[in-house]
Amino acid sequence: MTVYIDPPTWPGHGRLWSHLVSDVSYAELHLFAAGLGVPRRAFERDHYDIPQHRYADAVRAGAVEVNSREVVRLLHAAGLRRRKGTAAAQPRSS
Repeated sequence: MTVYIDPPTWPGHGRLWSHLVSDVSYAELHLFAAGLGVPRRAFERDHYDIPQHRYADAVRAGAVEVNSREVVRLLHAAGLRRRKGTAAAQPRSS
């Protein structure tokens, strides 16, 4: 299982956030996030929003550090990218 995380540079709600993604499936991503204790409500379209204070936890658990452009590239290459304001595609479960 490989998931990826970008640096916590995205502001929101008074803190900085990272994006946690999979390049295989949403099922893999949900499993990893659940192992970290990240609530499902943190999932947004194609990624989990991870607060800055949990970044190191995700990396220790095996998330690979990449830049934000690489996150988007990985999602596109896997066919998992869901843009804001577009109809959601069927999630890939495997």
